[in-house]
Amino acid sequence: MAHMASTPVSASVSAPTVGFDLDMTLIDSRPGIHACYRALAERTGTYIDADLAVTRLGPPLAEELINWFPAEQVPAMADLYRSMYPSIAIEATPAMPGAREAVAAVREAGGRAIVVTAKYEPNAELHLAHLGIAPDAVVGDLWAEQKAQALREHGATVYVGDHVGDVRGARTARALSVAVPTGPCDAAELTEAGADVILADLTRFPAWLTETYGTAS
Repeated sequence: MAHMASTPVSASVSAPTVGFDLDMTLIDSRPGIHACYRALAERTGTYIDADLAVTRLGPPLAEELINWFPAEQVPAMADLYRSMYPSIAIEATPAMPGAREAVAAVREAGGRAIVVTAKYEPNAELHLAHLGIAPDAVVGDLWAEQKAQALREHGATVYVGDHVGDVRGARTARALSVAVPTGPCDAAELTEAGADVILADLTRFPAWLTETYGTAS
């Protein structure tokens, strides 16, 4: 499955700075997050449906916690979750198929790869270090349209993500939106949100990058 933009970038254009989302784009964070929610529920004595929570990854942590805790407790619960996260979630979380190759392809084409995510930045960095994925920059704690701040700052002209919020971030930054339906949003939702390109998963990204931008000179 590959839906291309109606006006693809010429292969003569120099390689871009490419932004990548993290959860369900570069990493399959479901096992680690599931385990962390179960641990948080046990620690606090509060029921959390971890199975349900991992079907809607993407938005900031607080937007999930509000479903299980009173609003006034959410900041403290978010801090507790984040403090537990490194020892529970990092080792349990694998890379998505093609993730390492996608980041490497940007470099091989002469471009820069950055990660822009809603995840707490220190934990995002732990994931990437554990998996041996080394982007040029990591920016956390940004969601949807807020992601445009980092994309603009780093001069990113492509943003790759799995959620309609990622599409909105790309469009706000006037970057090309490349979407992979590997998270909670299917291809139809991503297309409706305005994605320029739909790839089945990141294993398709290196070929798309070469077709669109050519190879490094």
